[in-house]
Amino acid sequence: MFTSLDYLLALPMVLLTLFALGILLIDLMLPADWKWVNAVTAFVGVCFSALGVWRIQSIYAHAGSNVTGQFGMANSLLVDRFALYFFYLFLAATAISILMSVRYLEVEHEHHGEYYSLMLLSVVGMMCMASGFDIILIFIGLELMAISTYVLVGFLRRDRRSNEAALKYLLLGAFSSGIFAYGLSLFYGLTGSTNLAVIQRQIAAIIKLRPHDPIVVIALLTVCVGLFFKIAAIPFHQWAPDAYEGAPTCVTGFMSVAVKAAAWAMLLRILLYGLFPLHEIYTPLILFVSIATMTGANLAALTQNNTKRLLAYSSIAHVGYMLLGLVAVGSGQEAAATDGLRGILIYLLVYTFMNLGAFAVLTSLRHRDVIGDELDDLAGLYHRAPAEAVLMLFFLLSLAGIPPMAGFIGKYFIFLSLIESSHYVLAGLAVLYALFGLYYYMKIANAMFMREGSDQSRLPVSLAMKVALGVTGLATVVIGVFPEHFIQMVNWSLGLVQTVPIASLIR
Repeated sequence: MFTSLDYLLALPMVLLTLFALGILLIDLMLPADWKWVNAVTAFVGVCFSALGVWRIQSIYAHAGSNVTGQFGMANSLLVDRFALYFFYLFLAATAISILMSVRYLEVEHEHHGEYYSLMLLSVVGMMCMASGFDIILIFIGLELMAISTYVLVGFLRRDRRSNEAALKYLLLGAFSSGIFAYGLSLFYGLTGSTNLAVIQRQIAAIIKLRPHDPIVVIALLTVCVGLFFKIAAIPFHQWAPDAYEGAPTCVTGFMSVAVKAAAWAMLLRILLYGLFPLHEIYTPLILFVSIATMTGANLAALTQNNTKRLLAYSSIAHVGYMLLGLVAVGSGQEAAATDGLRGILIYLLVYTFMNLGAFAVLTSLRHRDVIGDELDDLAGLYHRAPAEAVLMLFFLLSLAGIPPMAGFIGKYFIFLSLIESSHYVLAGLAVLYALFGLYYYMKIANAMFMREGSDQSRLPVSLAMKVALGVTGLATVVIGVFPEHFIQMVNWSLGLVQTVPIASLIR
């Protein structure tokens, strides 16, 4: 039975679904010159959904500090502070992506309402992934997000690269989803339940009797394969460079932050709730995958001349850094586990703005016959669009983890958790690979500021794109310079008490 509490907890998802369906209906009646109305409708839908999230948060606040979440939908949905944090993250990324998309789709002559409907429906799937407490709901959310994203990647119907990228993404995604579903079905067979809390209790009892049960290990490995694919960790990253390169640039930005954040929310839900009794088994696996991911992605990025592929490998490398935080979580030391988890959530927050900002600059380069995804397209950008070039430099410095940009804060907590858990070699290796990242990010900066471009005309930038660039640029700087409030947001989402100021930690 659908209760009033169920309605409240599902309100953000219901609103997004209604607006997505509304866009499909409105689009039929809009002439070609009025397609921008679809973008406005989608943006309003995101705002309404954000109000729905705020309503849930305010009810929790009025109920007292003891209320951190509520179960709904027959205990299959858990909307707690952790889920609300990711809800806001998804909606912020979607709003910025909508602003980035308007002019780009007009240039590509693909400005259709289906684009915005798919984007909103994918966010509904993301919310199910972040708040799902039942593996069936989590998997349904995953497939809703994935299928919507497959179509968005191939949205440029007349572009063969876009078609190829969508097909590769679809085939590899379906294969990984099958492996993931197989692992989940094994856990259902072992525990007799699809609820994460019941799975956790039953698994703990099983490994107490049989510490190295082969069925449990096989189930864990297959689930981890599915999770690693969704976050694009090596060796399950093959889809990312091709999908990032072939997709519309605005979709690439959306995928790189919102889809990745949803995959991380799902991974943390499953590994730290349902499968935490197995942390002694999966932590060494995560350690190996994180080293392989940092090594492979950074080395591959050094040789890239296509900026979208370069940022794709950069995105994979950042996954490796965040996995190090999960290694600290599995170390068994409370301080290291807290800072590792805090570092992952802060990393996802700052990555949303700095990476979306970088892709917004690349999206703004698309005009006439210029695609804008090669390093040569960025040559002389400072003379054509000085504000965009300076903002791009800020985003690149933040991605490299250079203070006082926002990216430094995420890396700081990851490295701190490694030191607290006595993983000194890992911390040193991560710092070394951060230097690799600085090199290939500066390749882009060198093209913008030091090279002469063949086109000296001013770069036209739409109002919506200017707003997107302004928001991402301001967030990248403000989070880095004044991180306290944002750290407390993460603490709130994790139910942690007030921490000492970051400045004193650094001193």
